[in-house]
Amino acid sequence: MTPPVNGRHAASAPWGDLLAVALATAIAAALCVVFNLHELLFGFTRRFEWLQLDELPVILLTLALGLGWLALRRYREARAAQARLQRVLAENRELAQQHLTVQEAERRRLARELHDELGQYLNAIKLDAVALLAGDPSASREASARQIIQSVDHVHGAVSDMIRRLRPAGLDELGLGAALEACVDHWRRRLPGTRFELTLRGELEDLGERLNLALYRLIQEGLTNCSKHARASHIQIVVERGPAPGGGEQVQLRLIDNGVGADARALRGGFGVGGMRERAQLLGGEFAIQTAPGEGYRLLASLPVARARALRP
Repeated sequence: MTPPVNGRHAASAPWGDLLAVALATAIAAALCVVFNLHELLFGFTRRFEWLQLDELPVILLTLALGLGWLALRRYREARAAQARLQRVLAENRELAQQHLTVQEAERRRLARELHDELGQYLNAIKLDAVALLAGDPSASREASARQIIQSVDHVHGAVSDMIRRLRPAGLDELGLGAALEACVDHWRRRLPGTRFELTLRGELEDLGERLNLALYRLIQEGLTNCSKHARASHIQIVVERGPAPGGGEQVQLRLIDNGVGADARALRGGFGVGGMRERAQLLGGEFAIQTAPGEGYRLLASLPVARARALRP
């Protein structure tokens, strides 16, 4: 098994190479002194003066210096690339850790809702049904029936909300447009003081599951961020399919609000932004957020249609 190379070993490797070069140079100098190699070379090349072979050492020295300078530049570029790679790996590890944290939080929230919401109301339904079956004179049949209906409605609403979080409602049966309409309607009910405007352009019904899901999750996460941070009174969402600059087709997403905005540098470490960027890049697309204090948020994404279809399961 190859031992791992840490930063200290990587840093010490050039010094070992330099020591080897210095040792080889010292040995060459000693051989030149002992055997008078320059005089021998001069005597050998005297017959070929017209070829100027006696100038060869200077030419070779210039070539060696040039190769050394080139090697030094390549070494510095390799070190810079290694540093960038380490930063990217560190960001990926942090993103993976945050993903696990969010996943466990979602599981914990679902478990709590199953216990508190479903368990409590299912037990109430059972007690009302037992009272009806036993013919308890203290229990009104009409009141028990109404209570059962209310409990069933509550359970149905809780289950629907869980299903919506786990899988977009209507995405498989009705398509992307209907799923986005349902998503925006849900946020209209949650934020009655905010005006939502959804615009769909182009053919969006044959994009494939991966692209549909990516667009839905980007909008869902963007609206979640708006609800937490933007304090906006108007949110505009535009999903448009059209030609890509380099050929082919792409779907562009623009989510714009008129909220308070933020410092763009403060968004780089957020899991939501990192997750959205990672989702877009996995499909070969681009993602950006433009914001400044007092200027709202602009979420921009471009996803190629051909790449998403090639990744279709």
